[in-house]
Amino acid sequence: MDFNLSKQQRDIVRAAKEFANGEFPPVAADFDREERFDLGLWRKACDLGFVGTFIPEAYEGAGLGFFEHCLITEEFWAVDPGIGQAILATTFGAELLILFASEEQKQRLLPPLVEGKDMLATAITEPDAGSDPTQAVTTAVKDGDEWVISGSKMFITNGTCAGHALVFCLTDPEHPSPHQRHSFILVETDRPGFSARKIKGKLGIRASDTAELAFSDVRVPAANLVGEEGRGFFQLMEFFNRTRLHICAQGVGLMRACLEDSVRHVKNRRQFGQPLAAFQATQFKIAEMATRMRAARNLYYNAAWLVDQGKVDHGLIAMAKWFSAQGAVQAADEALQMHGGYGYIDEYRVQRLYRDAKILEIYEGAKEVEKLIVARTILG
Repeated sequence: MDFNLSKQQRDIVRAAKEFANGEFPPVAADFDREERFDLGLWRKACDLGFVGTFIPEAYEGAGLGFFEHCLITEEFWAVDPGIGQAILATTFGAELLILFASEEQKQRLLPPLVEGKDMLATAITEPDAGSDPTQAVTTAVKDGDEWVISGSKMFITNGTCAGHALVFCLTDPEHPSPHQRHSFILVETDRPGFSARKIKGKLGIRASDTAELAFSDVRVPAANLVGEEGRGFFQLMEFFNRTRLHICAQGVGLMRACLEDSVRHVKNRRQFGQPLAAFQATQFKIAEMATRMRAARNLYYNAAWLVDQGKVDHGLIAMAKWFSAQGAVQAADEALQMHGGYGYIDEYRVQRLYRDAKILEIYEGAKEVEKLIVARTILG
């Protein structure tokens, strides 16, 4: 399939690259070291139209596709994954709202995401429920015209800074099918009984906020149900078919950063009287890194394009997510190896890329889950 970008898409890529290269490098190391982020940078990205490009124009978005969002993601992650995540994950959950929310919910919740006035958190993972969401035990019990939510969530992006959280709740524990026991319920984070604790000491993407959430009899209106009751699991699977594409683009962006830093280093660093780039072993590493990056990009381009055409291929999406994440981890490992001792100190970006890469094989579906999806798609 021909993936020649349109002029509009090329302009988007160029603008995203210029913004990231101009804004991220001076602050990236500090944000990583101090585990913080400047919200002013996020608002600037919103003002320039980089956030929520896939949100329809009716809700103040650009009305573009997930493909365009992926293009921006790749450019941001090619400069700094932590900042890229901190900026672009502020809409994490908008995909779910676009697919399943009521018109009133969309009108109320989507425009502030584009305008830099609010962030979303999507709360799925629990301390004892990760890859199998059917085991989530955070409960939502109907009490008159309200839901009463109790439980906890773990590793939630934007947990301490989001104004709203989309919470995956157990609403019908007695249903015979484990896939029809859960629902998504919107929680305003200023509700009594809600609390969030920032998780510190993460290995990577440390500029991005991650938190543990607690719900102690949090009451929200019954109208905060998103979509149909009992359909949360199926909504989640459709949600992942979009968000996993973002992870693919993150992986390719990180692979690009590793390749660029490695090429620069091996051309300038000399050993045994010649540049590292002159050694066949080094050339093989560069060739393999570049090939995996191009292959990963082709996979996610194809998958994202199909989604925007209304043709969701969950097997292809899982394949792209697993391959790009694995490629990013391999690229980071090889890049650090080529940098030698220099790659082991924080003066060089490659040390940060090495730490940032691993999350790609974990969130939005662990690599083992993605392989199962691919295999089952093939084997029926």
